[in-house]
Amino acid sequence: MPTEIKHSVCPYDCPDTCGLLVHINNNVAEKVSGDPDHPYTRGTLCPKMNHYERTVYSRLRIRTPLVRTGAKGSAQFRATSWNEAINLITDRWKAVISSYGAEAILPCSYAGTMGLVQRNCGHAFFNRLGASQLERTICSPAKGAGWKTVMGNTPGLHPDEIIQSDLILLWGINAAATSIHTLHGVHEAKRRGADIWLIDTYETHTARTANRLFLIRPGSDGALALAMMHVLVRDGLVDNEFIARHAQGYAELCDSILPKYAPAAVSNITGLSASVIEEMARQYGTARAPFIRLGGGLSRYANGAMTVRAITCLPAITGAWAKHGGGLLAGTSAGPAIDTSRITREDFISGPLRQVNINRLGHALTELDDPPLKSLYVYHCNPAGVVPDQNRVLQGLECDDLFTIVHERFLTDTAIYADIILPATSSLEHSDIYLAYGHYCVQRAFPVISPIGEAKSNWDTFKILASAMGFNDSYFDQTADALIDDILANPTVWLAKTDIAKLKSGEPVELPLKPDYKMDFKTPSGKIEILNTEDPEHLPLYMEPYGDDAAYWLMTAPMPMMLNSSFNERHDLLANTKMTLKMNPSDAADNRFADGQKVVAFNCRGEVPFHLSVTATIPKGVVVAEGVWWLKKAPGKRTVNALTSQRLTDRGNGSTFYDTKVNVRAL
Repeated sequence: MPTEIKHSVCPYDCPDTCGLLVHINNNVAEKVSGDPDHPYTRGTLCPKMNHYERTVYSRLRIRTPLVRTGAKGSAQFRATSWNEAINLITDRWKAVISSYGAEAILPCSYAGTMGLVQRNCGHAFFNRLGASQLERTICSPAKGAGWKTVMGNTPGLHPDEIIQSDLILLWGINAAATSIHTLHGVHEAKRRGADIWLIDTYETHTARTANRLFLIRPGSDGALALAMMHVLVRDGLVDNEFIARHAQGYAELCDSILPKYAPAAVSNITGLSASVIEEMARQYGTARAPFIRLGGGLSRYANGAMTVRAITCLPAITGAWAKHGGGLLAGTSAGPAIDTSRITREDFISGPLRQVNINRLGHALTELDDPPLKSLYVYHCNPAGVVPDQNRVLQGLECDDLFTIVHERFLTDTAIYADIILPATSSLEHSDIYLAYGHYCVQRAFPVISPIGEAKSNWDTFKILASAMGFNDSYFDQTADALIDDILANPTVWLAKTDIAKLKSGEPVELPLKPDYKMDFKTPSGKIEILNTEDPEHLPLYMEPYGDDAAYWLMTAPMPMMLNSSFNERHDLLANTKMTLKMNPSDAADNRFADGQKVVAFNCRGEVPFHLSVTATIPKGVVVAEGVWWLKKAPGKRTVNALTSQRLTDRGNGSTFYDTKVNVRAL
């Protein structure tokens, strides 16, 4: 049979949400490539997705339902049928509800798939069940909160705006690992003469793209932004006309905040010399159209929202928003284009339900009562690996009276603790519709191959569970495609401005932005709110991170060949790498460590063995652990999140993964 090329979409938690072309021969996906006609993908995929078919057809795929036969964590299971698995689940749930109430059941999901239907359909089921609600704030809600404090619901910049900039600040973003298509615009702007800066805590893979590298101390980004504003104001490098028309709170900022952040004082916080801070501010203030691309890592400290808030004020006082190529991109704002309430069905909630924050899952599993958690249903998430305070999470998963169901493609760190495992489809095997948080494209995806083994999608699994639990709502009778058709037949005003027929067919379409969208500030005042009286802190300031009583800041960073714990199944991607702790040569010499030896990073929460990598890309006082490795691939019994904390950010109840310090000893 001739090869057929079908459209699909990358489902992973990445701002790029790439358009895919899948080459199908006799119902087999032989090749996956980037869609050259996609407005943002432009034919390019990251190394992980270039051979996505290797994930889809991995010999490690779970192909049938499984029932635990050994101790929790032993990975001993027997194959079973879907009927038996569903009966075991629903019988146990009915008993739990009878004894403790439905809030003794907790769903646990995050971003293993970013498709709106498959990611969110579980909300409707658990809303209808009356289970405890999961507060899904593990990534960067503090980033969103900081942006919103200043900019309200103002749309994020179109990413192609970066091409028109003459000075690009890649601030806390390792785009080479987490958003490679950002670099397309960066390279084009650089070709046109733009300067590229990277501001980060260590020399990431993105540094090779930059003209200048500024390494600052972890958690000090907000102080740097305030010091730059101090210089901008002092030296008259602000746009007074723009401020007068489009910002509120500038005078208050100048009077009560900025005098405290002179470069000399902030040098002690950031580690940058006062002269370097002065130079950065002057170059930013004299650039024609400076563009800040803001990453998420700098929001994962105790001061995360305030840090983002401070940085977001920089383009306000220079008037960068009014210039082609100028402004700040923290993320795009495509969410309002689709009414997701049609999927999540909050109307199924009959009364107040207990909220459990995913970052405090370890606490919830081990300490919650009234009622205690008696069942956990995990889907498109690997909490045993990716959630903070791994030891507490594993302690909870080991409890014999916690009935755990995991709907998964692979035997992850969480799956080995399951009582029941249900086989899940990949994105090539089910229908969905996708928005992005790094651009403005929308795309529908149809199944391009049949499910592997007995795998079922989230949607189809929740339909089965709903029927078995006796739910008679018509919502659970429809197919995923019928739900998507309903969404497209009742589009929001914004979505209706796209080519709906093209979208229905599975091709990418781009949400239109108004010509003046950059200057249409969606705040209560209609202005950029440097002063926000609705926040307990009316003005941006520097707040110290938590830190710990230990020697080294630990950066739990992304790596190009892995996405959180996804792609651990891919030997071709990880064959030449291992779980390492990177350390500066001077720190290694002080400890008499040698490159390649085994060391243990430890703090009050746990200890984790690593292979040591001694490299000058890491500054003194910092150590870096890239990627979230499966336990079976670790040099010891724990991975990096045994070291991270359940503490939350200042706003948004987000994770504080980067707000971690450790000591290091030889193994």
